[in-house]
Amino acid sequence: MDFSILWTDFASLLLDGIVVGAIYALVSLGYTLVYGVLRLINFAHSEIFMLGTFATLGVTMLLGFTGFEEPLGILAFLGVFLLAATVAGVASGSAAMLLEVVAYRRLRRNNANRLSSLISAIGASLFLVEFFRIITDSKDWDFPRLLDKNSLFQVGTAYVTADKIVVLVGAFALMIILDRIIQTTKLGRGIRAVSQDERTSILMGVDVDRVIAFTFLIGGVLAGVGSAFYMLFYEATKFNVGFLLGISAFTAAVLGGIGNIRGALAGSFVLGLIQQFSSAVLGYNWRDVVTFIILVLVLLFKPTGLFGEALQRARV
Repeated sequence: MDFSILWTDFASLLLDGIVVGAIYALVSLGYTLVYGVLRLINFAHSEIFMLGTFATLGVTMLLGFTGFEEPLGILAFLGVFLLAATVAGVASGSAAMLLEVVAYRRLRRNNANRLSSLISAIGASLFLVEFFRIITDSKDWDFPRLLDKNSLFQVGTAYVTADKIVVLVGAFALMIILDRIIQTTKLGRGIRAVSQDERTSILMGVDVDRVIAFTFLIGGVLAGVGSAFYMLFYEATKFNVGFLLGISAFTAAVLGGIGNIRGALAGSFVLGLIQQFSSAVLGYNWRDVVTFIILVLVLLFKPTGLFGEALQRARV
């Protein structure tokens, strides 16, 4: 273990941790929104993210990108990436809504216990993983380099590249939009009302099915757009790409306080930084081990997370 690297490469590790945390945040918000409304851990959410990566890849393939082209100019890149991110968001959002209808709605209407919903979520997750394993022939799929990744400028030991800027600006913009939706719109008030008391919400005229469907839609869209950022940054996907990333995003949501939107954001950035610093000291192979250790420790000693407020009480 070489702790000196924490000092010599601090700026680089800090920047990468923030970028990774931004991607985690977009996925963890889906976990925390659904839990805040339904008290349900949607374990199929990681596969919604995986579907978004293939949707992003599919757009570039349909546009004729093979990976051997020169990186695009900024305007051409923005056009292609915005199209890919939009398609990924629509695909993942639609899949999330369909998942709610097929896997959860009937159980909820029949007042099934949470174990039944959990089993349904795991079943949906396994189905999606196996389906994409078959249609992709278990191969790794590379994403074409759309943007020049040469350093634009340097801050200490951190090389700031265009893809990192795109991820950070895009992710923070989406987080602000979500915050405004929850705080200021009729849908946001409905989400907060249902998360507080579903029966009272029905008596007050809230269409609970509609609110829940839109909650899944919002979470799916965020995961889909997050998958586009992931593809831009990592440039690869496969049928089980959502598993470890989903574990990290779920850990981030639990770390911040499952059901707390701003807690999920804080937990994502904290986890991203911890992963980068621990990987530098222990080696990359320990990255996921550290994530599991954090998840276990939080569940054992502070299961409410760092912020510990549910969605209906969170002052977000």
